Formats: sequence, structure tokens, C-alpha cells
Amino acid sequence: MTPTDTAPNALIVDDEADIRELVEITLARMSIQTLAVATLAEARAAFEEGRFDLCLTDMRLPDGDGLDLVSYINERHPHCPVAVITAYGSADTAVSSLKAGAFDFVSKPIDVSGLRSLVSQALKLAGLDHDAPPHPSLDASPRLIGDTPSMQQLRQTIAKLARSQAPVYITGESGTGKELVARMIHAEGPRMSNTFVPVNCGAIPSELMESEFFGYMRGAFTGAMRDTPGLFARADGGTLFLDEVADLPLTMQVKLLRAIQERAIRPVGANDETAVDVRVICATHRDLATEVARGSFREDLYYRLNVIEVHVPPLRERRADIAALTARILEALARKLRLRRAPHLSREALDALEQYSFPGNIRELENILERAVTLSEDAVIERQYLRLSSPLLDTGTGSAASAAPTAPGTVGGYTSNGHPAPMDTSADLESQLEALERERIQAALEACHYNKTKAAKHLGITFRALRYRLAKLGMN
Repeated sequence: MTPTDTAPNALIVDDEADIRELVEITLARMSIQTLAVATLAEARAAFEEGRFDLCLTDMRLPDGDGLDLVSYINERHPHCPVAVITAYGSADTAVSSLKAGAFDFVSKPIDVSGLRSLVSQALKLAGLDHDAPPHPSLDASPRLIGDTPSMQQLRQTIAKLARSQAPVYITGESGTGKELVARMIHAEGPRMSNTFVPVNCGAIPSELMESEFFGYMRGAFTGAMRDTPGLFARADGGTLFLDEVADLPLTMQVKLLRAIQERAIRPVGANDETAVDVRVICATHRDLATEVARGSFREDLYYRLNVIEVHVPPLRERRADIAALTARILEALARKLRLRRAPHLSREALDALEQYSFPGNIRELENILERAVTLSEDAVIERQYLRLSSPLLDTGTGSAASAAPTAPGTVGGYTSNGHPAPMDTSADLESQLEALERERIQAALEACHYNKTKAAKHLGITFRALRYRLAKLGMN
């Protein structure tokens, strides 16, 4: 069939006549016009003569490699998504095609429903699926704040990844915004009208992981009163975000690998597998390559997940973005707290933030500003409220341990020379800050014989701020 302008056009490249016929019939039922060729040379000639909205190519062609065609299309016809047809069980080949720039892959023998799903995703990507909802505006989509070179590069990378279905591995320290990056990849791609399902792998008990990920059938175990879909089923057609994937036990890693490779799951208690169409994005603050070397993470799963790696820079490497981030966070806090207008930082307060190393990254910045807004009663937040929010701001190092003196003799949270006692550096930052606040407040209350008004004055904060801290810390 010769391509025309009346319907989406697809080029099929395969030297097996029965494969070409199967794909042509499937696409014809989707109102897609097709042109089928058998060689790499014929495919290149077809692209020179006409425009295609999708290309499906076999990996092995009589006169070349399917990856050569992928590279050719990405270079000269970047508007056209290209999917690769691979042999059954060729996981390495599939990964290679995705790294080369293929939109997706389909394995032989071709599953018609899986092929239809792949083609639908490609048409959405090309903007040719008229049943798909309009792309969300920038105001409605998740956004990365900042104009430093690293953030500009990150946004460009996200835009490229949104056009692919390849698994993505997001690295970065805790609190840098890895989930936001995953949400942007989802929101800017063809799956944006379907579900984005985030899951913290470290928060699921190991004995419940299989049923949580794959679901279970009624009667599969005591308490299974009805069929219940798992995370994969809920993300069908969309994206499954596996946060802290390094926390998965080895037994679950094996099952996850099979689900990703075969694109099918078997609920607990079921006899048959169920096909799922899920894009997997994972993230962790740990080094997966190191975990592989230690034997705590499977090497085959690592290479299956790490098709494309994206690094999110820490906040200390993009200090020029702190002002913009602060303004956006304060606007969000004003809406949350129903303030008449958003507060802003004084020049001295902003300077203090820009000089701080932020070991907790953006999450820590959010916590600092939320406390400061609560403690301050003015539209302008002064530096002193940042000190009360986060005592680490005065250390200049971002290390809780360095803020504490080493003198012995701790009484009521203070050492004998009147300074705060050292904190346990094995705890996380949030716990350390809360412990220090609790100790200081408790010491002030005891010194003022539990007169809250005097204790607030002793601490240098308002009575309202003290009452808020007592409630949040559970000290009422």
C-alpha cells in the first residue's frame, strides 16, 4: 500500500513475509496505512520518497542490522518513532535497541494485543491519536525549577526520554527531586493520560512484596476475600516508578526481572500470566553498581533497569537556583496555610541559604521554609527564623556533628559550658533537628517552671510559634 496523507503511515521492515502480513493486517484494523519492505536498502529508499509516522523493523535484515536503521531514522527523521522486532528471549538485543534510540520493542512470536498497544503509544507520541487528551500545559504539569546549566541539560534529557519507552534509572542524593523527574518523563510522553504509580520499595514488608506488586486472587491466602490488582496492574498503560529500588530483596528481584522482560505478571494464586503494558522508571540514592559488586543486587536486573541513566544534581551544585526555588516554595506554603500573600526572605536570610550546603537538598529547604513561615509573623522572613528552623545553618558545613561541641557532661540537652549537646549522627537529618528542638524547648520550659509565655520569650520566639512546635513534637 502506498503511503498517503489520509491516515497515519507506518513502514514495516522484515524479511519474513508472514511477519509482514501479520503486522500489516493488525495495523490496517487500526486504520493505519502501511508499506512493507524486506531490506535495509528498501527501508532507506522508502524514507527518501515519503514520510512515515511509525517504523517497525526486524533486528536482523538480509543486508544489515536493524540498529543501523534505528540510527538512520533518529538522525534524519527524528519525528518518526521506531520499534524493533526481536527474537524471543533476546533481552540483551532489546536493551541494545532501546539504548540505540528505539521507541520500544516487540518480541517474536508477535502478540497482537501487545503490538496494538505499542502502536497506540507511538501514535500518541506523534500526536496522531485523536482520542488522546491534549497534552497538559506547563502550569498543570510537574516542573523543575531553575535555570542553571545542569537544570537546562536535565530538562533536555527529560524531553528526549519522554519520547522513548526505555527503562530509566534516576540517580541522585535524597531530596533532590528524583520522583519529580520521573513524573515529568511520564507527563511529557505518550503515557501521560494513564496512571503514574509511585512505590517506595523500602516501605513494603518483604513477605508482602509479591502480592503488592503482582496482586492476588481470591482465596490465595487467609484474608484474600476478593481478587485484588497489584502495582503492575494499576500502572497498566502508564508508568511504574520504583523508588529506592536497591532495597528490594533478591527473591523479589528475580520476579521483577521476569515481569519486566516478559511484560507479564502472575498474581498470587493465579495459574496463568497476564500481559501488562508498563514503563518502569527506578531511582535510588545508593550506587547500584556497588550493590551489584557486593552481591546484594542482581547484575541482570541492573542492566535491564539501567538502560538510560539520569543524574539529578544536588542543590549545593546549583546554588543560583535557590532564590527561584525559595519563591516557589513560599508561594505553595502561602496557599497551603491560606495566607493573604506569600512571605519572602530578607536579603540576609537568602544569603544564608545560598551559603548553606543543604545535605538534605530540596526536601530540607522545604522543611526550613515551612518552619520559618510558622515561626515568623511578618511578611518578610528574617535570618533569625532560619536559625531557629535549622540550627545547622550556622555551621556552614551542613554537618550536624560539626555544629555540636565535644565537651562532656550533658544535662537537659546542653553541655556544661551551655552549648547544645552533640547529636547522634547515625540518625537522619529530620530526626536530628527534631531531637535538638525538643531538647532546647524542654530545657527552656524547665528553666521557666513550665510557664509557656516565659519559655517562648526565653527561646526568642512567639508564644504562637512555641505552641505550634509543642504540638508538632508531641510535647503537649
